[in-house]
Amino acid sequence: MRTITFLVMSSVFILASCGSSEEKVQTTENREKVTEKTSDGQEAVESADVSSENADPIAASIAHSGRPTEDIERDAQRKPAATLRFADVQPGQTIIEMEAGSGYYTELLSRAVGEGGTIYMQNPTSFDGFLGDALETRLGGDRLPNVELMRTNFDDLQVEDASVDLVTWIQGPHELWFKIDGEALGDPDISFSEIARVLKSGGAFVAIDHRAADGAGTEAGGTLHRIEESIVRALAEEAGLLLLKTSPVLANPEDPLEVSAFHPSIRGQTDQFMLYFVKPE
Repeated sequence: MRTITFLVMSSVFILASCGSSEEKVQTTENREKVTEKTSDGQEAVESADVSSENADPIAASIAHSGRPTEDIERDAQRKPAATLRFADVQPGQTIIEMEAGSGYYTELLSRAVGEGGTIYMQNPTSFDGFLGDALETRLGGDRLPNVELMRTNFDDLQVEDASVDLVTWIQGPHELWFKIDGEALGDPDISFSEIARVLKSGGAFVAIDHRAADGAGTEAGGTLHRIEESIVRALAEEAGLLLLKTSPVLANPEDPLEVSAFHPSIRGQTDQFMLYFVKPE
């Protein structure tokens, strides 16, 4: 894994290496935006040559012929190239994918880290009823041999201390305030402490979620499936993680923020924040 130093953290600009349509990455030291564009549109990187031994692993994972059709149909909304580049996914990494759901990103992460990497696909056991046979479809027949299931709540990540390069939590931190049959899915403070515990020094945590309006409070997580960016940032920083960069690549200023993330008028088009934290060395 690439080591992230405080020299990098103090740099004025960070330009994500995404050869896609438009991505602006903001450091915490300077909020001025840097933009990279190509004329081919968002999916340009997905059409890159993946035949070479030196092929970009992210481009190769997105272009892989074994991807399910229903995953590919979601790419335009989810922008996987920009998201995985923002997360700085690298071959050989050990990654915990919190709240992996049915595995849209699991498949991409698995192929991007390659045979030398490991993906822990984490979901609470209470998600079983929502997922049906999705995990068997995704993982059956040893389709993704470097993926291990982790069926725990968010505050119980069952791996060794300082053993993980990257933790991702995509469209999920709000679930800390969502209850299933009256049961919470994890204590917020403990969950973020667990993330910090499992990360190696210099390791990264990427949080992406549906934005709630300022002042909505944590209850929005249980009702609207949204959360304020400031709440996630505060929990991560209290756990000892440092915010390195943000990105507006999944932003939508037209989102009213006051309806459920699953409402037909906005589903798949919500305003989402992207936060990249590091564990100090």
